[in-house]
Amino acid sequence: MMIIPRPERRESHPGSFTIDEDTAIAAHPALAGVAAWLRGELGAATGYDLPPGAPGLGTIGLALPDHGDLGPEDYRLTVDAENVLIEAGGPAGAFYGAQTLRQLLPAETFRRAPLHAGPRVLPAVRIEDGPRFAWRGCLLDVARHFLPKADVLRFIDLLALHKLNVLHLHLTDDQGWRLEIKRYPRLTEVGAWREESQTGWRGPKDGSPHGGFYTQEDIREIVAYAAVRHVTVVPEIDIPGHTQAAIAAHPELGNRDTPLEVATAWGISVNVLNVEESTVEFFQNVFDEVLELFPSPYICVGGDECRKDQWRASPAAQRRIAELGLRGEDELQSWFIGRFDAYLAARGRRLVGWDEILEGGLAPGAVVASWRNVDGAVSGARAGHDVINCVNTSVYLDYRQSESPEEPVPFGTVLTLAGVYGFEPVPAGLTADEARHVVGSSCCLWTELIDSARRLDYMAFPRLSAFAEAVWCRGERDFEDFRVRLSAHLERLDAIGVEYRRAEGPLPWQTRPGVPGRPEDLDHWLDRMAVETSNIRGGRT
Repeated sequence: MMIIPRPERRESHPGSFTIDEDTAIAAHPALAGVAAWLRGELGAATGYDLPPGAPGLGTIGLALPDHGDLGPEDYRLTVDAENVLIEAGGPAGAFYGAQTLRQLLPAETFRRAPLHAGPRVLPAVRIEDGPRFAWRGCLLDVARHFLPKADVLRFIDLLALHKLNVLHLHLTDDQGWRLEIKRYPRLTEVGAWREESQTGWRGPKDGSPHGGFYTQEDIREIVAYAAVRHVTVVPEIDIPGHTQAAIAAHPELGNRDTPLEVATAWGISVNVLNVEESTVEFFQNVFDEVLELFPSPYICVGGDECRKDQWRASPAAQRRIAELGLRGEDELQSWFIGRFDAYLAARGRRLVGWDEILEGGLAPGAVVASWRNVDGAVSGARAGHDVINCVNTSVYLDYRQSESPEEPVPFGTVLTLAGVYGFEPVPAGLTADEARHVVGSSCCLWTELIDSARRLDYMAFPRLSAFAEAVWCRGERDFEDFRVRLSAHLERLDAIGVEYRRAEGPLPWQTRPGVPGRPEDLDHWLDRMAVETSNIRGGRT
């Protein structure tokens, strides 16, 4: 069975089930949303209506068994000659069973408009499956380069295909503020637009304005679309660092009298928020609107890479340190983050922050996203805090994919497909009780050097497929077995239109030329790959 991520237990049996014009979908009332989604997908693949029906012969059933042996994301899929049955511990489990069911069909059925409608044959199987981790996420940075709403929705579909359940949406940074805040319209009137962007990591400026933002209606649509696919959208409003775009729009938030522009270069800006009570109140007002838009129990406040230079030089910041009896700027940041931890906890939400929030004392209810190394994950888990292990050298998918100087953007350490697949989210040395605090992982797509959906595809896939298996599978993993299944999965991605990078080494069904030598050649190379993929797959585009 060419399924990604690999199911925990799977058996193939003689026989098959045919989806035809008489097939109906029979669903428990609590699974009506999953049934509607599956009806849309299978209806597009077959041309049939697949109306609601009663359980019985010739149906695709979605059930919640009474015996309770399945967790909320677990499922059991049985296909035989008489019917198809997905049993699940909850709606999420039923949805993942439905995603597995889709992967039993030919890759061509993943096209938006399959070439051949009509009956579809499912092989007889029995699959029992469920995830290892509750948090299986992907961070998408839309602050450095804005990604239009339609592309965000498409990306959510790709996450759901891989049974990932968190979209961490990085909405604000020095180079752009992407979320409409009605109380403070200048945040998008000014903060959403920059005059130009740096080319490469340290190259010259391109002279081209860049910007965009999501209206609150856009966000409601994104959140609702994701919810149907059992993806939780976790917003990130980065504070107190990575805030130059906000300070450009509202200079009173900064530490200097000199006006700022939205940053046009990459890297860590020295410009950070001041620690006045008015600034805390400003961002609490921002979060009032954020919480109304995002029902996620988790809200990320960043807390990373906050340079302390301006606080050291600021009489106001130094007075605040003295008034609070703090021992320096690290504890001042901890106090600042603590204010928002208390704010969120009072509203039934949990704060997520990057591992720098450990410096100067950790806010009591905070969740640590450990990115610099495993030390943050180990320290957080040992202190009894939940941890998301997203160490950059294992899961930052914006990093280059080989040692070759011909990589389109040779940035960061080399992170191969095999390297991502081999990632172990639970650091060595933790006790069983400590390891339970590792709730999962997020792969990360920072977009300083990713300026379009096509480049996002190229950097994300197929490494995101490998990451999905690393955080889903409960048992032993086998990279060579994964590569065999990946050959079929890439045909699905072709049908969807994903412009991925080829895996290391030739795969059974494809041979592709090397990647381009210069970043500016990548779009031309992707165009050529689209044509060659069409030829490989018999002229289908």
